Parts: sequence; C-alpha cells; structure tokens
Amino acid sequence: MIRLDKDGPRATVTIDDPDRRNPMSVEAMDGLCDATADALTDPDVRVIVYTGAGDRSFSAGGDLSGSFADDPIGLHKERGRLADLFRMMTRGGKPTVARVNGDALAGGFGLAVACDVTISVDDARLGTPEMGVGLWPMMISAVLMRAMPRKAVLEMMLTGRLITPDEALRLGGVSRVVPREELDAEVDRVVDALAKGSPAVAMLGRDSFYGIADADFDTALDRLQAGLTLVTSTEDAAEGVTAFLEKRKPDWRGR
Repeated sequence: MIRLDKDGPRATVTIDDPDRRNPMSVEAMDGLCDATADALTDPDVRVIVYTGAGDRSFSAGGDLSGSFADDPIGLHKERGRLADLFRMMTRGGKPTVARVNGDALAGGFGLAVACDVTISVDDARLGTPEMGVGLWPMMISAVLMRAMPRKAVLEMMLTGRLITPDEALRLGGVSRVVPREELDAEVDRVVDALAKGSPAVAMLGRDSFYGIADADFDTALDRLQAGLTLVTSTEDAAEGVTAFLEKRKPDWRGR
C-alpha cells in the first residue's frame, strides 16, 4: 500500500492504492510513518517526496470503511499515527515535497499541505469534505491553520466546499500550480534545488522556522539569534563562504 523508492538524494513515498483513490487508512498511515522514518535515517536521502499512485488522486483521505470499528479506543490510538507522521515530517530535519498528482481531500489535503513545498496539477480538487458525511477534519486542523488564513480554513471545514489549486495557492496551502504535463519536471527542479543546499543548514533552518510558529515576538527573536549562532558555527557554513570567495561549488559535509 505504501511504496518507498530511493534515487540518489531523493526518497519518494507513494500511497499505492489507486483503485480506491489512495486512501489514508490506518495501514497506510503505518506505512507512511515507516517509510518516512526510513528516509529520515538514511544519510544519502536529502529530500522526501510524497505522492499518490495513478493520475486521479494524491489521496482522497481517510478510509471510511474503517471509521467505526468494534474497538473505538484502539482505533483512537491508531489514529495517532497521523499525528506521528506530521511530527516526523516537521521535526525530521529534511525538506519535504508534495507531488499532488490529483485530488487531495481530507487527510490527503492535510498531508499535502504539511509538506514544505506543495506542487499541484491545475485540475486537482482540494479541500475538507468531511462535513458531508458527518465528520470533522480534526487532525489536519493543526496543519491547515498554520499554513492558511483561519477564517478561510474554517469556512472550508464547515461547508465542505472544495477549492481549486489556484485558490489554494492564493490562500497559502499550495506552493506552485502547474499543468499536468509539467508536474514531474517541476518536482525535479524543486528537488534538485533542495538537494544542492547544505543538509546541516537545512535542518537547523527548518527547526528555527517551525519552532517560532507560535512564539511571541521576543521569544522568536531569541530563538532565531541562537539559530544563527548554530548555523554560523557549522562546518558547512565555513565551507559555503570559502567556496563563494574561491568561486567554486561547495563540498557539503552535513556538519
């Protein structure tokens, strides 16, 4: 159900259940967590790309057939795997890219927005349609509210209205929108750019970026000052400055 492919600095995590529109079932979330953990611990992987199999759906969201199991407490605990996934993606230290090849709905929309860079085909449908079946997009609220305006997110959740990639781009949920035939080339360009940077600085920079999300102004400045000191103390920072002065490409060591 979840496929992990590695190619040089790129790890691609694919939800591989296209006949069912790549649902975010409990089994799929377990697989997503396992694949993400594998990619994060592999020193050769610099960028993690998430996508769905086929050309219809990135992911249509949760598997409704398993929503009301005989063991509601057990299911409650299993749903924590989505929280585990979001935490790993945010704290893992490696850039993440969503290759949105089709509809991204409910939990699938949350996964796409949770990535650092979200690239969508222009004919996808995006949003949180849970209200239509008497549910609420609980877990992904933490992601959407940090990327998009609160009132826009709340309207989407209350009405279940789906939005276009262009609207998602204006609201901040999507980074880029491209025609379907340009999707892979655009993902390649972004991955190549991300992989060229220092892995040490990317890790420290991402940690600082996400770490100040809910901080007050003074706390944010204090954390960023400490972050700048950490960055400038790395071997990669010294190598980057030296390479710039010597007009050559830097040789990153990841330290």
